[in-house]
Amino acid sequence: MKGWAIAAVFVLLGSHWAAYLHGLSVERANAGQASAQRDSGDRLAEVIGERDARQEEQRRATAQEEARAHAQEERTIADSGAAGADAAGQRLRDQGGRLAAAVSCPGTDTAAIARGQAAIRAAMVLSELRDRADARAGELAKAYDRARIAGQLCESSYNALVP
Repeated sequence: MKGWAIAAVFVLLGSHWAAYLHGLSVERANAGQASAQRDSGDRLAEVIGERDARQEEQRRATAQEEARAHAQEERTIADSGAAGADAAGQRLRDQGGRLAAAVSCPGTDTAAIARGQAAIRAAMVLSELRDRADARAGELAKAYDRARIAGQLCESSYNALVP
Protein backbone atom coordinates (compact mmCIF):
# COMPACT_ATOMS: atom_id res chain seq x y z
CA MET A 1 0.00 0.00 0.00
CA LYS A 2 2.84 2.22 0.31
CA GLY A 3 3.21 2.53 -3.44
CA TRP A 4 -0.42 3.32 -3.80
CA ALA A 5 -0.26 6.03 -1.09
CA ILE A 6 2.81 7.57 -2.69
CA ALA A 7 1.08 7.56 -6.06
CA ALA A 8 -2.01 9.15 -4.49
CA VAL A 9 0.16 11.84 -2.92
CA PHE A 10 1.82 12.52 -6.30
CA VAL A 11 -1.56 12.66 -8.01
CA LEU A 12 -2.86 14.94 -5.30
CA LEU A 13 0.23 17.18 -5.54
CA GLY A 14 -0.01 17.13 -9.35
CA SER A 15 -3.66 18.12 -9.29
CA HIS A 16 -2.95 20.93 -6.84
CA TRP A 17 -0.01 22.05 -8.97
CA ALA A 18 -2.19 22.00 -12.11
CA ALA A 19 -4.93 23.94 -10.28
CA TYR A 20 -2.30 26.45 -9.11
CA LEU A 21 -0.93 26.88 -12.64
CA HIS A 22 -4.45 27.24 -14.05
CA GLY A 23 -5.28 29.88 -11.42
CA LEU A 24 -2.02 31.65 -12.17
CA SER A 25 -2.73 31.71 -15.92
CA VAL A 26 -6.30 32.94 -15.31
CA GLU A 27 -4.96 35.69 -13.01
CA ARG A 28 -2.36 36.72 -15.60
CA ALA A 29 -5.02 36.79 -18.31
CA ASN A 30 -7.29 38.95 -16.14
CA ALA A 31 -4.40 41.26 -15.28
CA GLY A 32 -3.44 41.52 -18.97
CA GLN A 33 -7.03 42.32 -19.91
CA ALA A 34 -7.29 44.96 -17.15
CA SER A 35 -3.97 46.43 -18.25
CA ALA A 36 -5.12 46.53 -21.88
CA GLN A 37 -8.36 48.27 -20.87
CA ARG A 38 -6.44 50.78 -18.75
CA ASP A 39 -3.96 51.44 -21.56
CA SER A 40 -6.80 51.84 -24.05
CA GLY A 41 -8.53 54.28 -21.71
CA ASP A 42 -5.27 56.17 -21.22
CA ARG A 43 -4.73 56.45 -24.97
CA LEU A 44 -8.30 57.61 -25.48
CA ALA A 45 -7.92 60.23 -22.74
CA GLU A 46 -4.63 61.35 -24.28
CA VAL A 47 -6.19 61.69 -27.74
CA ILE A 48 -9.16 63.58 -26.35
CA GLY A 49 -6.85 65.82 -24.32
CA GLU A 50 -4.71 66.57 -27.37
CA ARG A 51 -7.78 67.32 -29.46
CA ASP A 52 -9.16 69.65 -26.78
CA ALA A 53 -5.76 71.36 -26.45
CA ARG A 54 -5.57 71.88 -30.23
CA GLN A 55 -9.09 73.29 -30.29
CA GLU A 56 -8.27 75.65 -27.43
CA GLU A 57 -5.06 76.71 -29.16
CA GLN A 58 -6.99 77.38 -32.38
CA ARG A 59 -9.62 79.36 -30.47
CA ARG A 60 -6.94 81.49 -28.86
CA ALA A 61 -5.08 82.03 -32.14
CA THR A 62 -8.32 83.01 -33.89
CA ALA A 63 -9.26 85.41 -31.10
CA GLN A 64 -5.81 87.01 -31.17
CA GLU A 65 -5.92 87.34 -34.96
CA GLU A 66 -9.35 88.97 -34.71
CA ALA A 67 -7.98 91.36 -32.07
CA ARG A 68 -5.02 92.25 -34.31
CA ALA A 69 -7.33 92.83 -37.29
CA HIS A 70 -9.61 95.03 -35.17
CA ALA A 71 -6.60 97.00 -33.90
CA GLN A 72 -5.41 97.51 -37.49
CA GLU A 73 -8.87 98.82 -38.43
CA GLU A 74 -8.76 101.16 -35.44
CA ARG A 75 -5.29 102.41 -36.45
CA THR A 76 -6.50 103.03 -40.00
CA ILE A 77 -9.49 104.98 -38.73
CA ALA A 78 -7.31 106.97 -36.32
CA ASP A 79 -4.75 107.72 -39.04
CA SER A 80 -7.43 108.95 -41.46
CA GLY A 81 -8.95 111.08 -38.70
CA ALA A 82 -5.53 112.54 -37.93
CA ALA A 83 -4.95 113.27 -41.62
CA GLY A 84 -8.30 115.04 -41.78
CA ALA A 85 -7.47 117.06 -38.67
CA ASP A 86 -4.06 117.97 -40.13
CA ALA A 87 -5.71 119.13 -43.35
CA ALA A 88 -8.25 121.19 -41.42
CA GLY A 89 -5.44 122.75 -39.36
CA GLN A 90 -3.51 123.62 -42.51
CA ARG A 91 -6.61 125.28 -44.02
CA LEU A 92 -7.04 127.29 -40.83
CA ARG A 93 -3.38 128.40 -40.92
CA ASP A 94 -3.74 129.40 -44.57
CA GLN A 95 -6.84 131.46 -43.80
CA GLY A 96 -5.02 133.14 -40.91
CA GLY A 97 -2.14 134.06 -43.21
CA ARG A 98 -4.53 135.48 -45.82
CA LEU A 99 -6.35 137.45 -43.13
CA ALA A 100 -3.09 138.90 -41.80
CA ALA A 101 -2.06 139.88 -45.33
CA ALA A 102 -5.44 141.51 -45.97
CA VAL A 103 -5.33 143.56 -42.77
CA SER A 104 -2.16 145.41 -43.78
CA CYS A 105 -3.76 148.07 -45.94
CA PRO A 106 -1.97 151.40 -46.47
CA GLY A 107 -3.27 154.48 -44.72
CA THR A 108 -2.35 158.17 -44.30
CA ASP A 109 -2.32 158.42 -40.50
CA THR A 110 1.13 157.36 -39.29
CA ALA A 111 -0.09 156.64 -35.75
CA ALA A 112 -2.84 154.39 -37.13
CA ILE A 113 -0.31 152.68 -39.38
CA ALA A 114 2.01 152.04 -36.39
CA ARG A 115 -0.87 150.68 -34.31
CA GLY A 116 -1.97 148.52 -37.22
CA GLN A 117 1.54 147.11 -37.68
CA ALA A 118 1.79 146.38 -33.97
CA ALA A 119 -1.58 144.65 -34.09
CA ILE A 120 -0.47 142.66 -37.14
CA ARG A 121 2.71 141.54 -35.34
CA ALA A 122 0.68 140.58 -32.25
CA ALA A 123 -1.79 138.67 -34.43
CA MET A 124 1.05 136.86 -36.19
CA VAL A 125 2.64 135.91 -32.85
CA LEU A 126 -0.73 134.63 -31.58
CA SER A 127 -1.27 132.81 -34.87
CA GLU A 128 2.16 131.16 -34.57
CA LEU A 129 1.41 130.13 -30.97
CA ARG A 130 -1.94 128.72 -32.03
CA ASP A 131 -0.25 126.82 -34.88
CA ARG A 132 2.28 125.31 -32.48
CA ALA A 133 -0.43 124.40 -29.97
CA ASP A 134 -2.51 122.86 -32.75
CA ALA A 135 0.45 120.82 -34.02
CA ARG A 136 1.26 119.61 -30.51
CA ALA A 137 -2.38 118.74 -29.85
CA GLY A 138 -2.36 116.69 -33.06
CA GLU A 139 0.80 114.85 -31.97
CA LEU A 140 -0.71 114.14 -28.55
CA ALA A 141 -3.96 112.93 -30.12
CA LYS A 142 -2.04 110.55 -32.41
CA ALA A 143 0.01 109.25 -29.47
CA TYR A 144 -3.16 108.79 -27.41
CA ASP A 145 -4.85 106.91 -30.24
CA ARG A 146 -1.83 104.60 -30.69
CA ALA A 147 -1.63 103.95 -26.94
CA ARG A 148 -5.38 103.34 -26.65
CA ILE A 149 -5.38 100.92 -29.59
CA ALA A 150 -2.30 99.09 -28.26
CA GLY A 151 -3.94 98.80 -24.83
CA GLN A 152 -7.14 97.43 -26.33
CA LEU A 153 -5.13 94.93 -28.39
CA CYS A 154 -3.25 93.83 -25.28
CA GLU A 155 -6.49 93.45 -23.33
CA SER A 156 -8.15 91.49 -26.15
CA SER A 157 -5.11 89.22 -26.51
CA TYR A 158 -5.07 88.57 -22.76
CA ASN A 159 -8.80 87.86 -22.70
CA ALA A 160 -8.32 85.40 -25.58
CA LEU A 161 -5.75 83.50 -23.51
CA VAL A 162 -7.87 83.31 -20.37
CA PRO A 163 -10.44 80.49 -20.61
